[in-house]
Amino acid sequence: MYLIGYDIGSSSIKAALVEAESGKTVAVCQYPDSEMDIISRQSGWAEQQPEVWWDNVRSATQRLLEKTKVKAAAITAIGISYQMHGLVLVDKDHHVLRPSIIWCDSRAVQIGAQAFESIGKSQCLNHLLNSPGNFTASKLKWVKDNEPDLYERIYKALLPGDYIALKMTDQARTSISGLSEGMMWDFKENKLATFLLDHYSIDSDLIPEIVGTVGDQGALTKNAADFLGLAEGTSVAYRAGDQPNNAMSLNVLNPGEIAATGGTSGVVYGVVDRPVVDESTRVNPFAHVNYTQENPSIGVLLCVNGAGIQYSWMKQMLARENTTYEDIERMISSVEVNSDGLRIIPFGNGAERILANENIGAHIINLQFNRHGKAHFYRAALEGIAYSFIYGMEIMKSIGIEVNVIKVGNDNLFQSEVFSTTIANLLGCEIEMLDTTGAVGAAKAAGVGSGIYQSFKEAFQKVSPVKVYESSQSNGVYESGYQSWKKDLEKILA
Repeated sequence: MYLIGYDIGSSSIKAALVEAESGKTVAVCQYPDSEMDIISRQSGWAEQQPEVWWDNVRSATQRLLEKTKVKAAAITAIGISYQMHGLVLVDKDHHVLRPSIIWCDSRAVQIGAQAFESIGKSQCLNHLLNSPGNFTASKLKWVKDNEPDLYERIYKALLPGDYIALKMTDQARTSISGLSEGMMWDFKENKLATFLLDHYSIDSDLIPEIVGTVGDQGALTKNAADFLGLAEGTSVAYRAGDQPNNAMSLNVLNPGEIAATGGTSGVVYGVVDRPVVDESTRVNPFAHVNYTQENPSIGVLLCVNGAGIQYSWMKQMLARENTTYEDIERMISSVEVNSDGLRIIPFGNGAERILANENIGAHIINLQFNRHGKAHFYRAALEGIAYSFIYGMEIMKSIGIEVNVIKVGNDNLFQSEVFSTTIANLLGCEIEMLDTTGAVGAAKAAGVGSGIYQSFKEAFQKVSPVKVYESSQSNGVYESGYQSWKKDLEKILA
């Protein structure tokens, strides 16, 4: 008996197969091998074609089945993790009406800011725990204002994971966790945030049926099963945004626990058992995967848009063909901490929430043509991303969130010794690397949702660290570099 999990990212689609009884990961595959295209028709815009996600889900599934030789009939449940804050619009026949406005798109920043002011800061923070901001509801308002004819054809407004589940089950559904990430859940009233939808003149009928994050979310239709190569009737038993899902995959479910990831964007995610808010809305609370009215588990998310995308851009621009990230890491070892004075501000991927939605772009500072080479650029890039994490964690600490141990997956930026050591030294804490991924976590959560496991604790009990990064006693040099970087940032923001 097996479980399959999908991670619908903006870079690629990952699929994982887990043996239910042992909890062991059989295999993880992704598709495509290179990053998926992001459409940017105007500055600050970012869109993707949902149909491409669905095609790539099939390709990733086929790779997984071919690699493992597992029969489709042996797979009992499906879990879905997905890129947060996106907007997918479908008509009554479930056809996509326009490209998805994805998480790093900045077009709705002003719409959310105006709503925050008009509705009132107090009501928004008390009910949404956030400003309406540049989230899904505000993106839907942008469509209403700028594409009115298309808006009239909308049957349902979906998050990316809702769309994939729709393609699988032919049922338009969403979850409280999902609605909270789109600013469409009222925590105080424990219902749909109709006050914001009414302010935007958005019909609440556009919001899909609400189901649990974990549990029965429909079954694979014959058409979907034939398309994917899976068995008709397979249970879809879980869906959640990638960052709550990543935290769950790392067994971060309780107050005081911290998860982090360094993919296209960088994220730190801390769990609390009570509503908390950042008055400046630079970090954002959402309903965690185990949120219920009786157990109001809240995940506080710090997001840095300009993270892995900056590092991959640097590699694409500077590296020779066939150069790997491992090759780059070896090059970096020739450069001292702080990159011989070269500093990089990495915020070049749209509006940044930790900068109060400012879109300042990326900056290269103190470049010396006679001193700095490729290795300096690579190290300064990693250090700049690490410093942006620290800058955001200072905000999290200011609202009472403790950072004692950080748990990360065995992928993306945290595989870099330079990146991880920089963060560990600046925070004075351990970073535990666990051998799991978001797709594996989604598969195990589907096991909870389908009743194979009785709890998250049972599903993730065997997840243990494969590596630990520790802080050293020579962290003064790291602190000096961070303070110089922070002064540069503050000058840009002034």
